[in-house]
Amino acid sequence: MVAGTVGHEILSPISPSRLWKAMVKDSHNLMPKLMPEIISSIVVLEGDGGVGTIRQSNFTDAIKDFSYWKDRIDEIDDNNRLFKYSVIEGGLLGKKVKSTTFTLEFKDGINGGSICKFHGEFETVEGNLPKEEETEEMMGNMEGMFKAVEGYLLENPNAYV
Repeated sequence: MVAGTVGHEILSPISPSRLWKAMVKDSHNLMPKLMPEIISSIVVLEGDGGVGTIRQSNFTDAIKDFSYWKDRIDEIDDNNRLFKYSVIEGGLLGKKVKSTTFTLEFKDGINGGSICKFHGEFETVEGNLPKEEETEEMMGNMEGMFKAVEGYLLENPNAYV
């Protein structure tokens, strides 16, 4: 087993508060609408959206390696716009990774925009780290989701204000 990390930072013209509301607080409603070709639904199975909440993300056939994952909210800090969650079932658990945790953070950027930081930590099942192409694909998928939300917010300036 090998531990590893991936990270990415994106600059956005959207304010941190709008991104926080859309990507964290209402992702279960917004993401399936914005990306129906990938995400069929996100269901809150347990909890009220705070720490300990369990959600299940269901994916379409566009995702070849798995059909769903369940995650648990480990930390949610509205004041600092910090969100941390762990995948607890499904996804690549047991196939390629033993554990996976993601952190999203939204900081003030220039001209009212944001600096959005994505960080992932994982332990592999086998003794090999993912290939560079695999981590780039993972970060590309995260950025694609981010850009879908960003595009929606740019087109809908009154959403999530």
